[in-house]
Amino acid sequence: MSNAKNHAEMMLISRRVKPGHEAAFERLMTDFIAAAAAFPGCLGAQLVHPGDEPDVADNLHHALLAFESADRLRAWQGSPERAAGLAAVAPHVEGREVVRGISGLAHWFQPPGDAAPAQPPRWKVAVVTWLGIFPTVYGLFFLLGDILAPLSLLARIFVLTVLVVALMTWVVAPRLTRLFKPWLYSAGAPRP
Repeated sequence: MSNAKNHAEMMLISRRVKPGHEAAFERLMTDFIAAAAAFPGCLGAQLVHPGDEPDVADNLHHALLAFESADRLRAWQGSPERAAGLAAVAPHVEGREVVRGISGLAHWFQPPGDAAPAQPPRWKVAVVTWLGIFPTVYGLFFLLGDILAPLSLLARIFVLTVLVVALMTWVVAPRLTRLFKPWLYSAGAPRP
């Protein structure tokens, strides 16, 4: 069996909402997200709204879904619940949906090598993730706060999140994984 089946699978779905259909779309997407969250193997589902900045006229909405495995994600994609949700929102969107698979946080804690041990418990991943994100965000705010201050809130958040993700992925998380490897992958740890 492929190791890929044992990793969380995340997908980001982007849809452009027709002007004037925002309220109906969000109501139907609330139901869609609830159906996804209740589906077996779903780790979480969330609707990401366009920016709330007054100078940003964006009608692009995103749904973020995470499943415990590729098999569970495929089951959701072929489910009647998903089909019904897509049919319900269809009159309120324009253009095609854009679906992207994205790497979950668990990939930050993937040890190198072919024989990967069982994934660490989620609570340990959360603790180590926080240990990386907190000082990274604090440091970026400290270093770039004055430089970014003239930008809109949406622009500041965009710049900071791009930098945090890049630093976590290529600098911070690999070092934290090595440092905390004995604790993250301890044999007596309960499985997620």
